[in-house]
Amino acid sequence: MVLEAYHRLHPLPAGPLTLYRKAGARGYGDGRWELLARSLQAHGARALDLNPGIGLASAVLVKAGLELDLLETSRVALRCLEAAFGNQPGVQVRAAVPWEAPAEHYDQAVLVLPSERGQDFTHLSLLAAARALRLGGQLWLSGDKNKGFERQFRAARALLGSGEVLEREGSLRVAVLEKQNPSPDLPDPWKGFTIEARGRSQAFYCLPGVFSAGRLDEATALLLETLGEVSDAEVLDLGGGYGAIGLTLAAEGAHVTLLEDDLASVLSARRSAEASQISATIAHSDVDEGLPKDRSFDIVLSNPPFHVGGSVILDVAHAFITAAHARLRSGGRFYLVANPFLKYEPLLQTLFGSVRTLAVQGYKVLSCTKDRSAR
Repeated sequence: MVLEAYHRLHPLPAGPLTLYRKAGARGYGDGRWELLARSLQAHGARALDLNPGIGLASAVLVKAGLELDLLETSRVALRCLEAAFGNQPGVQVRAAVPWEAPAEHYDQAVLVLPSERGQDFTHLSLLAAARALRLGGQLWLSGDKNKGFERQFRAARALLGSGEVLEREGSLRVAVLEKQNPSPDLPDPWKGFTIEARGRSQAFYCLPGVFSAGRLDEATALLLETLGEVSDAEVLDLGGGYGAIGLTLAAEGAHVTLLEDDLASVLSARRSAEASQISATIAHSDVDEGLPKDRSFDIVLSNPPFHVGGSVILDVAHAFITAAHARLRSGGRFYLVANPFLKYEPLLQTLFGSVRTLAVQGYKVLSCTKDRSAR
């Protein structure tokens, strides 16, 4: 089964520790983490990893005997970290955004700059690292000069007091900084906004780094326009983000379960639901692993993640489609919105037997119905 293969963790022997990789987990095959792991030297007794991915740099600190806290937002990566470090004494793995790290608690912090999540998330991560360190503590920073490393390094040096670039490998950089300045304050990370969809206005809240924060993206808008009546239906929103689809339908009377890999998005959806007094089940989940095995639905919806030419992310999108088929009741409907150049139709045809194109307007909305004879 495609889904069983997707959920499997693959071990990576790493000396006395075994790390794990899987589709969609950050860090494996990424030079930023690899260069940091090769360069990193332990400092002090207690350390913090604010963007561990699968734990390449974390493993260096564990081997050196430091107590270590790993804060990770991705449920995919958390599964790898829990398998690698869950039984290691002195190591705590938890789902958390970087700015939840306790203040002035650590001798060392490591951060692979999350530049792909935008400037606000990256800056808050730097503030969190500076705040978490004791005076004299070290921040080890890794990034790519083509993705803003030089700017972020200067910002980190202004926050902490001093620092230098230690390693250069192509466009990749590793720097070490020492905390000499007082701890910075953290700003309120929340942003409120309103979206218009399906003939009504609805308020939402988002944290930095959330996909399409502050707006309704065009693909989601097209999917919402295309859907018919959903009242009283059991609906699964796979990869639901901050809740633009799921909470909009829940406000219309659908019984919605929203699953999302990114914790910042999960927290955003939960706050939005609470603020609008909308009832929905919202879970931090690697595709559908957060659901009971026998849970099924009338409708499954997805705007799945992808990167152009990125086979790992396409593997994730294929897992979404396979999970949708598995979670639908007999006669249930699946709706998917995607870029036109992404050829999901062959897999949908194989699983469902037929595919309908409901709309093409910059994006395409595809729909399938699960055969009533299928279980």
